[in-house]
Amino acid sequence: MKYGYKRPLTNDEDSKFQLIDIQNIETYKEQHPYMKKRNELEALVMKLSKFDELFVQNFVVLADSLTHFQDLLRVFDRDQVTVTFIDENIKSTDILTMNLIEILELMTDLQTKIKRHQSIFGVREAQKQGKVIGRPKKSDDNLNRAFYMYESKEYTLQQIKDETGISKSTLYRYLDQIKQ
Repeated sequence: MKYGYKRPLTNDEDSKFQLIDIQNIETYKEQHPYMKKRNELEALVMKLSKFDELFVQNFVVLADSLTHFQDLLRVFDRDQVTVTFIDENIKSTDILTMNLIEILELMTDLQTKIKRHQSIFGVREAQKQGKVIGRPKKSDDNLNRAFYMYESKEYTLQQIKDETGISKSTLYRYLDQIKQ
C-alpha cells in the first residue's frame, strides 16, 4: 500500500505543495509544524506494514532531529517499509548504497533544514504570543546623550561607549538614519 505524510513547512504552511505528483495514496497530514504531538505521524507509523511505501516531500517533513530521523529509518527498515524523499530524489533503501561523504552531505543538509524550520516557526509562535523578537532598542535618553557627546567633539568614541553603553557602530548607524 502507498502512503503519504505531510506537515506544515516554512515555505508551505498549508502543505499544499507537498506530494502533488503522487497519485493513489492514503495521506496523513499534520496540522502543526512543531516537534511535539505528531499524532498523524504516530498513527501512520503504527499502520505501516511489510512492503508498504511511504512518500514524503523531504527529510524535514518526516523528522525533527537527526536522532528522530535515525529512529524512524530503523523502524521502517525493520518493518521493510520503503520511504521516498521526493525533493532529495532518494529512497531509504538507497542510503545503504551511498558512500560516507554523500551520507554526511545529506545529514548536514537535514540538520540545517531542521534548525531553520524550528527557528522560523519558533519565532512566529513567539510573535503570536506578543513577544518582541530581536535586540532591544537603545533608550532615547542614552541616544540623545551619545549624540550630544559626539557632536560636542569633547569625548572619544570609547568614552561615549563607556558613558552610554552605545557602541561606535550603533552610534554611526543611528547618525546615518538621522541624516537620511
